[in-house]
Amino acid sequence: MKPLVGLALIMSATLSAQSSDPIRYTVRFTEAKTHYISVDADIPVSGPSVEVFMPVWTPGSYLVREFAKNVDTVAVTSDNGKPLGFTTSRKNRWKIETAGAKRIHFTYRVYCREMSVRTNWVESGFALLNGAPTFVTLVGGLKHPHEVTLELPPTWKTSMTGLTEAPPVSGIAKPHHYLAPDYDTIVDSPIVAGNPTVHRFEVDGIPHFLVNQGEDGVWDGPRSSADTEKIVRHYRQMWGGLPYKKYVFLNLLTGSGGGLEHKNSVCMMTSRWGTRTPASYTGWLGLVSHEYFHAWNVKRLRPVELGPFDYENENPTKSLWVAEGFTDYYASLSTHRAGLSTRADYLGGGPAGGGRGAAPGVSGALSRLIYDVQNAPGRKLQSAEQASLDAWIRYYRPNENSGNTGISYYSKGAVVAFLLDAKIRQATNGQKTLDDMMRLAYSRYSEDKGYTPEQFKAAAEEVAGTPLRDFFRRSVESTEELDYTEALAWYGLRFRPRPGNAPARASLGADTKNDAGRLLITRVATASPAHTAGLNVDDEILAIGDFRVRADQLAAHLGYYKPGEKVSVLIARRDKLERLEVTLGNDQPTEWQIEVRPDATAEQKQHLEAWLTGRS
Repeated sequence: MKPLVGLALIMSATLSAQSSDPIRYTVRFTEAKTHYISVDADIPVSGPSVEVFMPVWTPGSYLVREFAKNVDTVAVTSDNGKPLGFTTSRKNRWKIETAGAKRIHFTYRVYCREMSVRTNWVESGFALLNGAPTFVTLVGGLKHPHEVTLELPPTWKTSMTGLTEAPPVSGIAKPHHYLAPDYDTIVDSPIVAGNPTVHRFEVDGIPHFLVNQGEDGVWDGPRSSADTEKIVRHYRQMWGGLPYKKYVFLNLLTGSGGGLEHKNSVCMMTSRWGTRTPASYTGWLGLVSHEYFHAWNVKRLRPVELGPFDYENENPTKSLWVAEGFTDYYASLSTHRAGLSTRADYLGGGPAGGGRGAAPGVSGALSRLIYDVQNAPGRKLQSAEQASLDAWIRYYRPNENSGNTGISYYSKGAVVAFLLDAKIRQATNGQKTLDDMMRLAYSRYSEDKGYTPEQFKAAAEEVAGTPLRDFFRRSVESTEELDYTEALAWYGLRFRPRPGNAPARASLGADTKNDAGRLLITRVATASPAHTAGLNVDDEILAIGDFRVRADQLAAHLGYYKPGEKVSVLIARRDKLERLEVTLGNDQPTEWQIEVRPDATAEQKQHLEAWLTGRS
C-alpha cells in the first residue's frame, strides 16, 4: 500500500505541475490588411500524443458557429524546432505526436472578417479578437494558466481588454502582455487593438474604461463616458458593490449593432452617429445598461447549466428568460432610474430604449416590450422556458415563420420580470421588490454554484412571502396569456384605450418590404387573411383588384376597402402570375401603450414613484 500511496503522490504532484505550466500565445498582425492574424500557441505536453481544440461556440451567443472553419496553415514543432506529425482528429481538434517533447508550438492563421461582437475582425487600422474564435487550447487543459502577447503593427499604439496586464520583469514591462488564470478567462476577454480613444473613470477606486474604436470626431466620447459612469454607479448601489477589479467597455463604432457580455468587460457595436439623436443615444445607453447588468446576472448569478462550459457542444438551459429577459427588464428601467431617460422614454410618449422589435404607434421601452410579446403569434405555441431551451435551434436560426411558432425569451422574460416585480411589491405592501429577490439569488447561487429553475422560483417565493407556483406555471412554463391587471393597478397604470370613433382599417395580415420597387411579402401571420388565402413569403404583390399597387402604396390602397371585403390579389411567385382571393381583416390590434390612469390614487402614484426611482 505504501508504494501505491507514494506513486499517487508523485502523480498528483506531476499533474499539479503540469496544470500550473502556462499555455502562451503570441499573436501577430503582419497580414492585417488581408484580415489575417497568425497565432503561435506554446503548449506544455506530456505523453506520446496530445489533442488541442478550438471552441465551436462562445458563451452568451447560443449557436454552434464552427470557429475552426477560419483556421488554416497549421504547423506543429517541438520546443527545439523539430517538425511534429499531426492529424485533424475532429472538425475542431488536432492530434499531435509529441515525440518526447515537453512543449510544442502549434502555429496557425485565422481569417478575421466577420464584424460582430462574438467573432473576429482585423483590418489595417484595428483589430477585434474574441477568445473562442482565436485561441486553441489543450484538451483537458482548461485549468492551465494562459498568457497572451500581442505583437502590434508599428502604427498601432493601444490594446484594451479585461485581461490582467503582466507585471514587469526586473522592472521592465512587456507591452501588450496579458495573463489569465485559466482558459475560461481567455474566452471571456475580448481584445481591441489599434488606436482607440480611451476614457477612464473610477467608482469605489476601481478603474473603468470606455474604449471607443472609431470616434472620428463624430461620437461624443466625454458625454458617453460620463453617462456610462452613471449606469455603473446606479448598479453599484442596487447590488451593494462591484464584483471585479477592473471593467472595460469595448465600444466599436462600426455601424453594426449588438453586445456580448463578459465577466469584467463587454463588447458592443453601434453607429458612430449614435450620440447625435436622442432615440439612438437612448438605445445605446440601454445597450450599455443591459450588457453591464450581465456582470451580475449570468456572468456570476447563472443557470447551473452555464458553467463550467463545454466549448465543443451545445449547453442548453431552460433559464434564458431569467439570464436575458430579466436583464432586458432592468436595462431600460435602470437607464431611467439613473436619470438618463425620461418617464416618457420608459412608459410611453418618447423614443424606446429597451424593446427589441418594431412597435408601430407604440412608444416607451416597457410598452414596446409588451407589444413585442402580445403581437407574436408564437406566444401561443412556445413557453418562455421552451424558448430558452430552443435558443440553439430557433432564436439564433430564425426564418420567416419564426414569429408564428416562437417567442423571444428576451421580451417574454422582461415582461415576466415586470409582472413579478409588481407581484412582490403587492404581496409585501411595497417592502420588498424584485431588486431584493435578485440580491438574494446572487448571495446564494453566484459564481460556482449556479441555480436550477426551481431554486430561482423558490427565491422569488421567499422574498414575496407567498406561493408563486401558479404565477410561474402560467407565465413561464405554459403558453397561457399573461395577465397585466394586478401589475397595472398597483402602479395606477392602464393600456391606452382606443378612441371610440377610430376607423376600421382593412388588413392583409402580412408584412411587406420595398425591394428595389417591388412589393415583396416578408412575413405572413398565422390565421391572418393572407395566411388563409395562401399568400406566401417572397410573393410580389402586383395589383389588388384590377389596379396596380406600387411598393409604397399598399397602406393607402388598403384604405380604400373595408374589413370583410373580398379582393383579388395579383401576385408574381417565382415569376409566374397568380390571382388569389383574400377576405380582408380588421387591423385594430390592442395598442399595448401604457399610460398613467387619469384617476390614479395618491397611493398608486406613490407605488409608481417608488418603482421608477428604485426607492422604497
